[in-house]
Amino acid sequence: MPGENLSRDEARERAALLSVEAYEVSLDLRSAVGGTDTEPRTFRSVTTIRFRSAEPGATSFADLIAPGVTAVSLNGRDLDPGAVFDGSRILLEDLAEDNELVVDAQCAYSRTGEGMHRFVDPEDGEVYLYTQYEPADSRRVFANFEQPDLKAPFRFEVRAPEGWVVWSNGVGELTDGVWKFAETKPISTYITAVVAGPYHYVTDSYERVLDDGTRLEIPLGALCRKGLARHFDADDVFLITKQGLDFFHDHFDYPYPFGKYDQAFVPEYNLGAMENPGCVTFREEFIFRGNVTQASYERRANVILHEMAHMWFGDLVTMVWWDDLWLKESFADFMGTFSMAEATRFTDGWVTFANNRKAWAYRADQLPSTHPVTADIRDLEDAKLNFDGITYAKGASVLKQLVAYAGRDAFLEGARRYFKRHAYGNTRLGDLLSVLEETSGRDMAAWSRSWLQTAGVNSLTPQVLLDADGRVGELTVLQEAAESHPELRPHRVAVGLYRREGADGTGGGPLVRYARAEVDVDGPRTVVGELAGADAPELVLVNDDDLTYCKIRFDQGSLDTLRAHLGDLTDPLARALCWSALWNLTRDALMPARDFVDLVLRFAGRESDIGVLQTLHAWANSALTFYVAPEWRATGGRLLAEGALRELRSAGPGSQHQLTWARFFAAVASGEDDLRLLRELLDGTAKIDGLEVDQELRWAFLEPLAAHGLADESVLAAELARDDTASGKRHQVRCLAARPSAAVKAQAWAAVVESDSLSNALVEATIGGFAQASHRELTASYASKYFDVIERVWAERSIQIGMDVVRGLFPALQDSDGTLAAADAWLAARAEAAPALRRLVLEARDDLGRALRGQACDGAAAG
Repeated sequence: MPGENLSRDEARERAALLSVEAYEVSLDLRSAVGGTDTEPRTFRSVTTIRFRSAEPGATSFADLIAPGVTAVSLNGRDLDPGAVFDGSRILLEDLAEDNELVVDAQCAYSRTGEGMHRFVDPEDGEVYLYTQYEPADSRRVFANFEQPDLKAPFRFEVRAPEGWVVWSNGVGELTDGVWKFAETKPISTYITAVVAGPYHYVTDSYERVLDDGTRLEIPLGALCRKGLARHFDADDVFLITKQGLDFFHDHFDYPYPFGKYDQAFVPEYNLGAMENPGCVTFREEFIFRGNVTQASYERRANVILHEMAHMWFGDLVTMVWWDDLWLKESFADFMGTFSMAEATRFTDGWVTFANNRKAWAYRADQLPSTHPVTADIRDLEDAKLNFDGITYAKGASVLKQLVAYAGRDAFLEGARRYFKRHAYGNTRLGDLLSVLEETSGRDMAAWSRSWLQTAGVNSLTPQVLLDADGRVGELTVLQEAAESHPELRPHRVAVGLYRREGADGTGGGPLVRYARAEVDVDGPRTVVGELAGADAPELVLVNDDDLTYCKIRFDQGSLDTLRAHLGDLTDPLARALCWSALWNLTRDALMPARDFVDLVLRFAGRESDIGVLQTLHAWANSALTFYVAPEWRATGGRLLAEGALRELRSAGPGSQHQLTWARFFAAVASGEDDLRLLRELLDGTAKIDGLEVDQELRWAFLEPLAAHGLADESVLAAELARDDTASGKRHQVRCLAARPSAAVKAQAWAAVVESDSLSNALVEATIGGFAQASHRELTASYASKYFDVIERVWAERSIQIGMDVVRGLFPALQDSDGTLAAADAWLAARAEAAPALRRLVLEARDDLGRALRGQACDGAAAG
């Protein structure tokens, strides 16, 4: 609808006019069960809003996206729903100073993961509901003022089918067939929540004596679908939760403000998780149905702590508008790793952050759509797209640099003052900077201009000059910036010198650091005077210990050392930084992609950190798919499969490294012998000592078999019968779409593009199966179709599904100048298309251009 995309200017005008005192929301969800799904289902939603207007007689509007409105009452006057409701807004005229709005609506259950999502479990037919609102989908469930700075207390009541349990932000109680929930503190609309259904629920509690001697007790809960209960390790979820609560209470000096703490693991979730106070929601894939590595548990711990940090950064204190989204997401991303590394068993969390999380930021910051951490968010579509690598990972990296710049104690004291000063309020950039200036004594305005208000990533390169004695005469750090974003920034960095040291002192052993200096890099050239006179290094690592956000480059001697001895580097963080830097060189077409593949083949087997190893596998696969010269793909694929199988057979039986190499082998297997081995591992005629081929691994093996025509529809149907669950259905749908048939591709395309019958999870699965790297010729004809349909898809579908389709079906595998030209032609001809849609196409086009440059670099290296 025309009014669905709320603009920043409209939000500012409404916030200046209105202040909200309270919401009462009554939902009747009994329609979720029974009957058939031949028609879209709806539920009754009755909302009462009490609010004030600064200008009596003024006109404003409330937000609601619903199939129909039964009644609207403003200050006791019945309004004509047909006259005041246009499908997304309710016109409010002649406001009084004190107002009461009552809206009785029929709202729609969702299958896209937005609003009130309804899921039917194929395993037992049970129905499960949950809400997901960020940034602006609570208006799909109840009438409201949908912007983050119009906070208010909420009181929910829910009628649900008999036997169900309902959860919301406050404590709930079933009274006379109605679930009634305690009133919340003032919170924003997008973090309210309702979860309802026959969920499996586990409880615990957290207790702590506060500094003032009072006793804090927080009821804890964790829930999932009944079908996942046998896999649910709630004890570990509670362990991480308690460790996080200890950490944040120790450092924030502000008690958890929202009473209870439930964590719901829900099906078909679009995000990793959402920080609804008192009722956090997570994707249920964090409940592991089979063997996984410690990296999966670490990832879950990080997400649990990320969402917990939001209870303060985002829920207690909230940004005024989405251009300061970083005030919650950057902080939560940083605090998630900070707390995990210091308070849990995952003490190497910063290694994963350096290798994996920052790679997301580096990619996003080199796209044409890059933006400052503090972004220019014109409307809600802009906001949806800015949940990106800049806002999360770059913002968190910048905060890590801020801690180095301001000092840890000053940073944490600033956070404490920020919470106390702005509790239950809304803030902008300046509110945070002012408290950090107070606590650190540093000029935060200058730091902010460089780090938060400019875009782009700098490159830092060491330059070493040796004196006549072969020692370091001068070591300089050179800073460069891209032409499009020429800002040079101040960096607090550590510079490490490394050499190989044998037990006898003759060299040739492990590659270790023997000298380190911290220095402020500012401007294009900085001399590191402290390292003058040091022994000549074999490797110079700028940004050692990962204090700043930059692309690390190497002098030629250091690069030669890594090519020969990367596996000898003993420090896990230093090794992760070097791998990340080498991947950036590959993506920037400064190193042939086949050289990166060679490094993975030679050294990944020696990688101790399982999260880093999994990232290396993903990068190697990307190098093969996008960056190597096309004529070398077959050779590269064969080499990767051989290397993966070699490592799989030599890994410790039953180890997480063995499992990781098994999954990578399946991902790159394409030769006849490799595919035969996968099939034999599935049917039990072949075994690898210690490798348990559980249900999740079976699906991982089946996808390449399906993609190469060795697992047909009957085989996949039999596997679904073996795993007749929601997870099994997603895997089967992906494998079905992966089969090498023109008819299959046409069916998959139609299911996603021409129909809205699939849920969000099955849309994602179908797209994943459709876009197989080995099917370039089979899907070539869809490149032109893509540019013909995306505007219609964007206009007709929800923004989440639109994003999935536009990103997932972009013809990235048709990597030619012709596809690049088609993307450019679409962008030139569609200047008036929705800015968010243009951004998605522009980003995909940039990735394609980068891939072609990488292929040219790789081809030139082949001679």
